[in-house]
Amino acid sequence: MSTPFPTAGAPLGVPPFRVLSDPADLPAVPEEVPPAQAQPWCNFVVWVPGRLPAGCVARTGTLRREAPPGRPGGRDVGRSPWSRANPSAYRYEVAGEGRRLRVKQFLYDWAVPALDHPSLWRSRTFARPLDGRHVLWFGVDYLGNRGTSARLGRTMVEVSVLEGEFTEEELLDLHRSLRPADPEAPSRLAAVPFAELSYWARHHDVEMVVVPTGIWRFQRDGDTAHEGDWVTPPHHVELLASLGLPEHLGGLAVDSAARFTNAAGRTEVEVLYSGGPDRGRELRLVAQRTGRGRLVVPPQPSSHEWATRTTTTVRGTTVWLGWIDEGHGPFDCVGRAGNGVEFRLVSGSGVGLDRGWFESALTELLGGWGTPGG
Repeated sequence: MSTPFPTAGAPLGVPPFRVLSDPADLPAVPEEVPPAQAQPWCNFVVWVPGRLPAGCVARTGTLRREAPPGRPGGRDVGRSPWSRANPSAYRYEVAGEGRRLRVKQFLYDWAVPALDHPSLWRSRTFARPLDGRHVLWFGVDYLGNRGTSARLGRTMVEVSVLEGEFTEEELLDLHRSLRPADPEAPSRLAAVPFAELSYWARHHDVEMVVVPTGIWRFQRDGDTAHEGDWVTPPHHVELLASLGLPEHLGGLAVDSAARFTNAAGRTEVEVLYSGGPDRGRELRLVAQRTGRGRLVVPPQPSSHEWATRTTTTVRGTTVWLGWIDEGHGPFDCVGRAGNGVEFRLVSGSGVGLDRGWFESALTELLGGWGTPGG
């Protein structure tokens, strides 16, 4: 049985996506579903190519429907082995003679998306613009395959070359041709706050997933129920006021906010700021009272080998700053302000999201707190 997911306070009169009401209703394997028919089941925009590499065809995709946490009856084919969660995803292949690639699409919502291209973690990556807002990252993915990653709006689009060769230009052209399977889906989903889309924000009975989150080491507790208590505007005001956090940052507005508290009482506030026509431009701010959360200042580098790291001073505050591409991001910084707040600010990547923009947002944040720290 399927039911629409009710979104409290949603700006639209109809639910933005559908879910299964019981994990026992999951099919034994993900079903083949045309992309336009898959879209109503997805909490992200489904993108389909308008052009394909020479001699290639796009095979019918498979849909992983969303269901509450659980694995009854061994329904784990096509499901993640690291969690009982059952979020939605859409996958299809593009294939020609002697070559084949996989396109996987989903909402990355269980942690900060590491470097904005988490599937390419630990590989040396580079970005090329797709259009006036988005970039495509090239690298080696977690399978050891040549891969790419892009966030189109809030959809994570990951490509893995499974067989043969595809040129850089072919992969660029494939992504530049992507169009929504349902032309109304981008505006419909962009109107919904992240916390109302996020599987992990809506299911407190699913365990935390410990994954890399960026250039500096930061880790919440794994193997426990998800700690995040998410709210959306206007219910975020008291949460932000508790640490003097801004309503706007870097030209972006508060999208969603959460308080994360573990069993030992360590607490951080996380705020997602978003903007742009597809809400695809993002800043994530994690903040805590000094020593009371899981941020560590000074920070330790993460295991990522290819980031640039430096220490700088912004408005009299010592900041540990890192990035992948100075022109496109993403950026990750940690510091301690003079008002007793420790913070981490992480950006997404894209055209125009360069170091100047990020440091301007950081200056804005510290200026709002008013006093230097170190």
